[in-house]
Amino acid sequence: MHRVGDDDWITATVPGSVYGDLLQAGKMEDPFWKDNEIEALKLMDYDYEYRTSFSCDDQLLESDEVILRFEGLDTIADITLNGVKLGHADNMHRTWEYSVKDILKQSDNILSVYFYSPTKFIADAYAKAPTRGTEDAMNGFVHIRKAHCMFGWDWGPQTIDAGIFRDIYLQGYSHARIEDIRIHQQHAKNVSVQTSITLSESVPGQKLCVELSEDGADKPLQTKLCKTNADGVAAVDFVIENPKLWWPNDYGDQPLYIVRTTLLDEDGTSLESITRRIGLRTLTISQEKDEWGNEFAFCVNGVKIFTRGGNYIPDDCLYTRITEKKLDYILESCRRAHFNCVRVWGGGYYPSDAFYDLCDEKGLIVWQDLMYACNVYDVTDAFAENCRQETYDNVRRLRHHASLGLWCGNNEIESAWDHWGDFQKETPYPVSYTHLTLPTIA
Repeated sequence: MHRVGDDDWITATVPGSVYGDLLQAGKMEDPFWKDNEIEALKLMDYDYEYRTSFSCDDQLLESDEVILRFEGLDTIADITLNGVKLGHADNMHRTWEYSVKDILKQSDNILSVYFYSPTKFIADAYAKAPTRGTEDAMNGFVHIRKAHCMFGWDWGPQTIDAGIFRDIYLQGYSHARIEDIRIHQQHAKNVSVQTSITLSESVPGQKLCVELSEDGADKPLQTKLCKTNADGVAAVDFVIENPKLWWPNDYGDQPLYIVRTTLLDEDGTSLESITRRIGLRTLTISQEKDEWGNEFAFCVNGVKIFTRGGNYIPDDCLYTRITEKKLDYILESCRRAHFNCVRVWGGGYYPSDAFYDLCDEKGLIVWQDLMYACNVYDVTDAFAENCRQETYDNVRRLRHHASLGLWCGNNEIESAWDHWGDFQKETPYPVSYTHLTLPTIA
């Protein structure tokens, strides 16, 4: 990695970040010490480039299709492979994929990810459209789909990091690709687990094997084979007698089940396999009338619970330092303090899969905000489409978790017009707030 315009390249860690690599190389001071935050912020007035070289094996190169997948780019970046620009990323919260079959070589492939200065980006955006968000953060931050709290908050510093903060990998295919798996449950005397699988195309002769098992078991409870219809969609239904139900912390245990979907070719060879871990439970919201109006209570497996919990904000301003070990410590602390709910606040980021796995195991219901906290937005067509794709990516990634209780659209946005300065003069209420519509995804 290097600062653009500087010939001094340093060894980078991926997943990682600019601040993390500069700290490792001794080229910046700890931003949490005294007023080092000021100097750290100045470093983000520059562009930075990550570069790597790699080889490909014959099996990958012989695939009919090869996808280069980025699970986290923070944030404004151009991606180039072997001199060919693949695309432009502009949302930290999204997954980015590019077809690279015709660009890859056997060896000496050069991949470059060029990150543009986030501080210059928001300054330029604010000059064109001076829409303001919370007073705690820098002007213009509402224009970038990046963790808002990086730009300063009432609880945190202005540490506007950048980089490749989640995995990158290549996927080769010579077959239809599993694009989506949806799992629904119907609870009566028994539990019906309905799994719908969507492939990229319908191919004659290919089958799907779907297995249901208890987490940690050696053998599946049930196995079913199915074929796709003309649209590449298949469905199977498992009926579980005497199901082991998932309960919030202090209300019962947290047994989990595995749904494994495997794509098979004509001779039964496994082509691709995807695993989802689920819990068997119902979770609804009770809004029965009471003496004050209407209650708002989680109802799990027909039992109304008293919610106990707190807000989760990012553990660290350098997101690559948020390890599974740290997550386990804080969530185990929540469990031991008799929490049964954790609210993921909407001014940070969508946590890793490990966060939700741990909540599944510890019985912590997740109240999940979308990342639109405390702001007024300029909802252009491009901005709205970017937000819709962000929602697709994250809902599809997280919807199977037993711990996922609900999705909340935002935090404190509606109240902003009534209580926070001159927002209503700058952006008419109906225009921005009601036009940021998001897709309905089960």
